[in-house]
Amino acid sequence: MNISVIIPIYNSEKSLAMLVERLLSTLDTITDHYEIIGVNDCSPDTSATLLDELAAQHPKIQPIHLSRNFGQHNALLCGIMHAKYDTIITIDDDLQHPPEQIPQLLSKLQEGYDVVYGIPEKQQHGLLRDLASRITKLTLQNAMGSDVASKISAFRAFRTDLREAFRSYSGSFVSIDVLLTWATTNFAVTVVEHAPRPYDHSNYTVFKLIVHALNLVTGFSVLPLQIASLMGFLFTIFGFGILIVTIWVRFTTQDLVPGFYFLASIISIFAGVQLFCLGIIGEYLARMHFKTQGQPAYVVKKQQHDKRS
Repeated sequence: MNISVIIPIYNSEKSLAMLVERLLSTLDTITDHYEIIGVNDCSPDTSATLLDELAAQHPKIQPIHLSRNFGQHNALLCGIMHAKYDTIITIDDDLQHPPEQIPQLLSKLQEGYDVVYGIPEKQQHGLLRDLASRITKLTLQNAMGSDVASKISAFRAFRTDLREAFRSYSGSFVSIDVLLTWATTNFAVTVVEHAPRPYDHSNYTVFKLIVHALNLVTGFSVLPLQIASLMGFLFTIFGFGILIVTIWVRFTTQDLVPGFYFLASIISIFAGVQLFCLGIIGEYLARMHFKTQGQPAYVVKKQQHDKRS
C-alpha cells in the first residue's frame, strides 16, 4: 500500500517532532512507499524551521509553506492536491490522534470503503468546545447531506483518486468533508483513542467553531435561503389573514379597526423579515463576488524539491 500522510501545521513546535517520530515508526511497519506532507499554515512560532529540519533528516518528509494563514482545511486541500500516493491519511498536529492506529483506518478502508473516519469513543474537550463541535457537526450534516457528518473527525483515510471530484474547486472557503461527498457516499467510521492535548490549548476556539458552522451553512447549503423563503411565506399568509379580518370588521360593523400600536408592530415585523432575507441574499451575492475574483484556497510560498529518486 502506498500512503501519503498530510499534517496541517500551526503552532505545533512542541508536538511536531514527537508526531513525526511516531508516524515514521508506524509507517515503516506498513509500507516502504509513503510520504509525510507537512503543510505549514504560516505558523507564527518556530514550526516552519522545525519542519525544514525534520525534512533534512528524513527524505520522506515533504514540507510545504503557505504564504499566509489560510486555515486548517485550506492547508489540508493543499496537501491533498500535492499527494503522490494512492491512499491519503490526514492527522492533526497536536498528538490527540494516535499515529499507531493508522493501520486500523487502513484495514477498514480495505473493506471496500472510500473514506474512513477515526472517531474517538470520548473526546478530550471542555463542555463549551464539545457543544460548539456538536453544532458544527449538525451544520455539516445539512451541508453534506449525509448522516456520517455527525461522526466525522480530522483523523481520516481515503482514496486519493477522490480528489478528482473537487480538483477544479476554486472557492476560498474549504470543507474537506463536504468536498469528499462530491466524490462518494461510501463512508465508514472506526473507533480510535483520543488523547488529551499535551501542550497548550486548541487553536479552534468556540467562536471559531461557530464561525466555521456559519460558513458551512452559507457556503455549501441552501438551508438559509429555504428558511428565508419559509419565513416570507408564513408572514405573507399572516398579513393576508390580518387584511381579511380588517375587511370583515369594516363591512360588518362599519367601524375602522383601532390599534395604532398593533399596526406599527405588524409593519415592523414585515420590515424586519425583509431586511433579514435581504441580508441572507447579500451573503450569497458576496460569496459569488469573491469567487469571481478568483481568490485562491491556498498559495504555496515555498516547496522543497522531492528528494526521492
